[in-house]
Amino acid sequence: MNKSVKKFILAPMNLLYRINPELDLKILYRLRTHRKLNLENPKTYTEKLQWLKLNYKNKLLPICADKYEVRQFVKKCGYENILTKLLWEGYNPDDIPFKDLPGQFVIKVTHGSGMNIICKNKNELNISKTIRTLKRRLKEKYLPCYGEWFYGVIRPRIIIEEFLDDGRGYSPVDYKIFCFHGKPKFIIAHVDRFTNYRSNMYDLEWNPFQNISMKDIDPNLVVEKPKELDQLLKCAEILSKDFVHVRVDLYILNSKIYFGELTFMCDSGFVTMNPIEIEEEIGSWIEIK
Repeated sequence: MNKSVKKFILAPMNLLYRINPELDLKILYRLRTHRKLNLENPKTYTEKLQWLKLNYKNKLLPICADKYEVRQFVKKCGYENILTKLLWEGYNPDDIPFKDLPGQFVIKVTHGSGMNIICKNKNELNISKTIRTLKRRLKEKYLPCYGEWFYGVIRPRIIIEEFLDDGRGYSPVDYKIFCFHGKPKFIIAHVDRFTNYRSNMYDLEWNPFQNISMKDIDPNLVVEKPKELDQLLKCAEILSKDFVHVRVDLYILNSKIYFGELTFMCDSGFVTMNPIEIEEEIGSWIEIK
């Protein structure tokens, strides 16, 4: 859906969120999941994520939701070595030293999701268009009605990082490790993010989940168990220790682990799982008070 159209449609919900956030989330939850949201006694994974939006105000969330500030958090956790190389950071796109950048890089606005600019050949990059795009994106704000209060709290900036590929033009496998109270519980492995996007879901022993239906999950996809699995899980455990729930995104390239991001509400907490018993089991891993 066009972003402008989406903003127009959700404008009444943004207003409702300011007046009655619980009612707003209940309506959105019904529209997105076709289920009734129980905030008084939440049981499923998605219900508890909505509860956390309203009740979990960890001061680290705005820091770790920002793509620049989270780098400092990763350093404090002792994992500076897994950060991708930072080529430039700043607030004004006009200041970007394009002539000094390597042939490939990734440009990100630090408060955005899905707004990265992947440059695989600097000679083909339309610089003026890129600058205009970045200026527009810096002004964009997360829709308040989704309840993800921690996005955009910190002033957004631009960062430029090194581009990672496997040497054949493909992006490395994206290991999304879902952690609960500092403990990894399962992994969703994503492949071919920019071409033929697919994923599958594995337990900590790398056994695929059976008979589960979930957005973007392809049960026929076979992702090879990484040799560095134990290292991935240890890293995720350390990075997740301060949170009730977080998804730790990591990559492996040439046997080296790289940090992706920390995500607290996967798809705003609206992606359901079937059968519902599996989602209830995963929901039981989030202890709320």
